[in-house]
Amino acid sequence: MQLNIKSFIERGGQYFPNNPIVSRRSDNSLFRYTYGEMEKRVRRLSSRLASLGVKPGDRLATLAWNTYRHYELYFAIPCVGSVLHTVNLRLTDEHIAYIINKAEDQLLFVDPDLLPVVERLAPNLPSVKGYIILDDKLPQTSLSPIYCYEDLVTAGDESFEFPDIDENAPAGMCFTSATTGNPKGVVYTQRQIYLHTSALCMADTMGVRERDTFLPMVPMFHANAWGIPFAAAWMGSAMVLPGERPHAEVLLQLIEQEKVTLFAAAVSVGVDMIALLKEGEHDLSSLRSIMLGGSATPRAVMEFYMDNYGVPIFTAWGSTEMAPIATCSHIHRDMLDASEAEKISMRVLQGLVAPGAELYLVDDEGKRVPWDDETMGEAYVRAPWSVTEYYQDERSAEGFANGWWRSGDIATINERGVLRLVDRAKDLIKSGGEWISSQDLENGLMAHPAIREAAVVAVPDERWVERPAAVFSLESGAAAPAGEELKEFLAPDFAKWWLPEHYLLVDELPKTGVGKINKKLLRTQVIEMIAGLG
Repeated sequence: MQLNIKSFIERGGQYFPNNPIVSRRSDNSLFRYTYGEMEKRVRRLSSRLASLGVKPGDRLATLAWNTYRHYELYFAIPCVGSVLHTVNLRLTDEHIAYIINKAEDQLLFVDPDLLPVVERLAPNLPSVKGYIILDDKLPQTSLSPIYCYEDLVTAGDESFEFPDIDENAPAGMCFTSATTGNPKGVVYTQRQIYLHTSALCMADTMGVRERDTFLPMVPMFHANAWGIPFAAAWMGSAMVLPGERPHAEVLLQLIEQEKVTLFAAAVSVGVDMIALLKEGEHDLSSLRSIMLGGSATPRAVMEFYMDNYGVPIFTAWGSTEMAPIATCSHIHRDMLDASEAEKISMRVLQGLVAPGAELYLVDDEGKRVPWDDETMGEAYVRAPWSVTEYYQDERSAEGFANGWWRSGDIATINERGVLRLVDRAKDLIKSGGEWISSQDLENGLMAHPAIREAAVVAVPDERWVERPAAVFSLESGAAAPAGEELKEFLAPDFAKWWLPEHYLLVDELPKTGVGKINKKLLRTQVIEMIAGLG
């Protein structure tokens, strides 16, 4: 029996045919249908791909939001042996063209509102043989040849049988977002996605289940949307897809209206929602949990949701290379009766490795560090679902070692095996020969009631080589705290030499294509801002 992705959509369609899928349209109306209907549409589309010249192993790209049509493509493409390549629509034109050409994508499925991007790039995409518009009608466009998604579905065969595919055949492809150099690509096999999905459904990881109603704000064009589409279909979980260009107000409305039980998003989205929650009434009583990722979740964010709504936040750590889950926060049985404050102290950590994964830390000399929650080292991790190389990329040599992914994250492990990220290796600040964690300082600043988001970066210093500088944005209507006030606020929790030299107010912190703070760009901006202060 081969471990194939078709198992997910077949189980969802056969055993939970009436479970709902809700998808927000561009006009804010909602499209509703069921897993039974979705399975038939997936079979119809899969049956038509061969007529477009698609062969097993061909890479087919998507440039799309979290919609029901994109959800269908998560199955229609790999279930016939082709490779689903989800393209990050927030990348620059240069990087989008690079990854489509690197993958040699044969077809490009595109949402209508993203047509201008594709029209700009099309002359420089020699491998693309056709464009499929994810709509029920064809627009006016310079693209050719062009097909209408709904026409393909209508013409398809809903009794089409998915073939058995070698479990080691490629099924998915993702590229990392890049702050330096070109994005790096990885390829996942049918087996790897199957095993990752199995781990994701376990009770002590994400615990996806049939009774859940899932709202994945995490983009379907980034790291398989954390594997949520595959897990939800397999378990038959109701899905609420936020559609084109969603924002915090839309997400809160969907949670309330659709009685969402699990919400997954980047930390920055959780922060954006807090700003609106402070301004008005919203019912979050249906939520059993929120999963935030992409960066460490500040304690203040966790406390807000728990204190005001009784909703626990759990975190995970991973990467595109890990497909993406490596660890997940976990409350041990001897802490079940602990206070919420004590539980949050555990939830802010990155947690235990997912069952099947393995992890260790190494110091600067390459030696494994002890589990003492003090000794820092770079995290090395592997799992049956993780990749071991980048796609046709010489950077594989520096990114992997004997099958282990070298994360570049500096961390500690406590005696229970719980991972605590200290910082990215490139974001650690070395001042006077001692390390300062930008992440710890950021979490401290985020606890200040006036601060919405904060970042700490290194700036050159003649005496100490590097010193930390803090950059922050304000909550709506909040008065800007002075630098001395923030220094006093941090002082009880940090050594004096850790405290930032500069406190800089900005309207908004720069973000990467996946919603993380762009520290490379921020460092340049901070140095310029400090120079401007004289």
